[in-house]
Amino acid sequence: MTGKPPPFSLWLREFPYVAQIIASPLRRVKPVGLPREDGAPVLVFPGILSSDSSTSLLRRTLDAAGHLSYASDMGFVTGVTPEAFARAEARLIHVFRKEGRKVALLGWSLGGLYSRVLAQRHPECTSMVMTLGSPFSGNRRANNAWRLYELINDHKVDAPNVPDDPSIKPPVHTVAVWSSNDGVIAPECARGEPCERDVEIELPAKHFAFGAQRQSIDTIIRILDEQLPSAI
Repeated sequence: MTGKPPPFSLWLREFPYVAQIIASPLRRVKPVGLPREDGAPVLVFPGILSSDSSTSLLRRTLDAAGHLSYASDMGFVTGVTPEAFARAEARLIHVFRKEGRKVALLGWSLGGLYSRVLAQRHPECTSMVMTLGSPFSGNRRANNAWRLYELINDHKVDAPNVPDDPSIKPPVHTVAVWSSNDGVIAPECARGEPCERDVEIELPAKHFAFGAQRQSIDTIIRILDEQLPSAI
């Protein structure tokens, strides 16, 4: 399996963004211009050791841009479990039925694995999948989080207690956003192989900045706007 963890020097540069993630619910949304009138419902999944509070600024900016964002309602995410997947599935089906149309899934880090598997299980509810620095491809230990994952879970990082394989491309439009500046996830694991996604786009941001830095959020929304027509 390919990939190795990013160097320790990149990992250390992630930590200044932790404060921005924690403060996400308190940060103001900056003007984004005229909101689009045909915005999509977007269900946003957070990463490991975080909750929907970490995606608050991202979701509120999506709303300001004219989309209809939804929190995952998964609580505090610690890993990949059948119970968490059941909550995620229920949430997707709820949003799909409420909106009466397919939902775009946006997953940050581990949240991207949930997004990809949900789209595999429920393509009838999903318009597209967009992952942000998600380790869906290659070596499950090619990151600087696998030891922590195994410490807080009852299974190995490459042997989750669910049968799904997140590396399999969902039968919907699938976009992988990755960064060569990522200090947590190996770029090749977040970029994936051509058979594992439709589009790969580099966003030169730190892993913790994907959903916390305003410039990164603006770029993510621009990518979403550009890719949505391909999902229809």
